Amino acid sequence: MAPDSPGTTPGTRPGVRILVVGGGYVGMYTALRLQRKLKQRLRSGDAEIVVVTPEPYMTYQPFLPEAAAGSISPRHVVVPLRRVLNHCTIVIGEADRVDHAKRTATVTTLATAEDGTGALEIGYDEIVIAPGSVSRTLPVPGLADFGIGFKTVEEAIGLRNHVIEQMDIASATRDPAIRDAALTFVFVGGGYAGVEALAELEDMARYTARYYHNIKATDLRWVLVEASGRILPEVGEAMGRYAVGELRGRGVDVRLETRLTTCEDRVAVLSDGSRFPTRTLVWTAGVRPAPLLAATDLPLTGRGRLRCTATLGVEGVPHAWAAGDAAAVPDLTAAEPGTETAPNAQHAVRQARTLADNVLATLEGRPLQEYRHKYAGSVASLGLHKGVAHVYGRRLKGYPAWLMHRTYHLSRVPTFNRKARVLAEWTLAGLFKREIVSLGSLEHPRAEFELAAGGGASPAPRPGTLPRPDPDERPDDPPEAPPEGLPPQASR
Repeated sequence: MAPDSPGTTPGTRPGVRILVVGGGYVGMYTALRLQRKLKQRLRSGDAEIVVVTPEPYMTYQPFLPEAAAGSISPRHVVVPLRRVLNHCTIVIGEADRVDHAKRTATVTTLATAEDGTGALEIGYDEIVIAPGSVSRTLPVPGLADFGIGFKTVEEAIGLRNHVIEQMDIASATRDPAIRDAALTFVFVGGGYAGVEALAELEDMARYTARYYHNIKATDLRWVLVEASGRILPEVGEAMGRYAVGELRGRGVDVRLETRLTTCEDRVAVLSDGSRFPTRTLVWTAGVRPAPLLAATDLPLTGRGRLRCTATLGVEGVPHAWAAGDAAAVPDLTAAEPGTETAPNAQHAVRQARTLADNVLATLEGRPLQEYRHKYAGSVASLGLHKGVAHVYGRRLKGYPAWLMHRTYHLSRVPTFNRKARVLAEWTLAGLFKREIVSLGSLEHPRAEFELAAGGGASPAPRPGTLPRPDPDERPDDPPEAPPEGLPPQASR
């Protein structure tokens, strides 16, 4: 049994403590299954499940594009862990190190900097390492300054607000260069995240343009940059080609075998020599393992993932387990030996079930089972009523693929509560018009109060917006005439 540091670990030390690092697919589903199987032991205090996660919710990432497009409310894309894992101890914080030799994990919480007591040292008997992944960036000049990610619900909603704000800027500006840059949207990465995000947002923005008196849908420019020769490789080559044709038919500029070389000064320069002044650069070019994995004493592969066996235990290390993006798990159903399971949600949810059962088997002295699952296929949305799918060898496109995409993910989103809410929102969205409002001010809720309390000092503008004028400023010169097509009252 692992030792405890007095006064530093959450709760009272039980007979067995299982530490789950990460609250994503693997973390939540593993803890949920353990909670159900160990319910009696948890109530008696003979066991404890501790979940360490930086956010108090699990994000169902396949719904992020629809959340960005406004088809689903952001709060219905996330699952509150405290409600679902009501028999577990939830610790909101970042795991900085794992010392498996001592069976301890060092965790920085929200209170670490406030109370001055330092990070927590949490002891454990069994550990499940599932911190997920982070965006894989490249040393592209300007990317860190102007790039936007698409991996969290905050990024998805922020991007929706940003796109509508750019349309507001383009509608109001008198500078043609600013207008063109505001209406140019560049997405780097032709995988699921990039293609679905671009397709949903393009659909939303094209609809929104009808409510602007001086912006047409054809004024918006969408560019998809992909380094390889195809997009959506998971749905097969034929469906990938169809997706390219569908996007190009909607006016999207798809650049295959092309890379982003620089985006300094808000100008995206591609490897084929093209230059796109833009105020929106979305980076979705892959992911990499979470930094925590490098801060453990556990074996890693050349790509930085934990080396695991088919039973989802860390290779050569007892009482340590991993799955999902953090784990290199052998694919026993693959024809070629040495193949690893793909780091996607389809495998992660199923691996969590096997992992939880094997942890219980270890505690009870039973034999372990190997994880095996033959990949069923993939579905992808290309906007409202449009999609592609390659499932069990069958190819679908258009409305049937889109319907399959929604049906599959509705069945997979956790909890009946979330399923009902998402279905209700889809139903209402089919009956009423889209919402086209930007709530970018939510990102800076104190801006108006700071403006009032500061005696007129204007707060810093949000990224991607124009500076805010001083309300007390009275220019000496009369205002310029509004641009052609702009009504006089709009210039006041």
